[in-house]
Amino acid sequence: MSALTLADARTIITAAEKKADELGQPMNIAVVDAGGNLIAHVRQDGAWIGSIDISINKAWTSKAFDIQTKDLGDNSQPTQQFFGIHATNEGRVAIFAGGVPLSRDGVVVGGVGVSGGSGEQDQSVALAAQAAL
Repeated sequence: MSALTLADARTIITAAEKKADELGQPMNIAVVDAGGNLIAHVRQDGAWIGSIDISINKAWTSKAFDIQTKDLGDNSQPTQQFFGIHATNEGRVAIFAGGVPLSRDGVVVGGVGVSGGSGEQDQSVALAAQAAL
């Protein structure tokens, strides 16, 4: 298993920025490694400062549970198996779209988190970022 490098994170962020620019929506984009540690973060001009932590937490969540945050959110609603998970890990667990695990050779090696637009926009930017790896 090869670890994510800063060069990888820059490639991932560049792809995310391109998609965010296409959407016309400034974003915060975070990349974490296999341990959930932040490698890099970018706040595009005009992106909400409140979304900085959200993007980092989405990246962390996607790696911590090896699942897209959108899917975790779907499974954490009342009557679902992960209801209440957002209250764990000191409230760091994000349960809405925009966090995607990053894999190499079938092994999750990190995560990317995007915040600043609608859930659909965040998710599309995160998927574009994921595809760059």
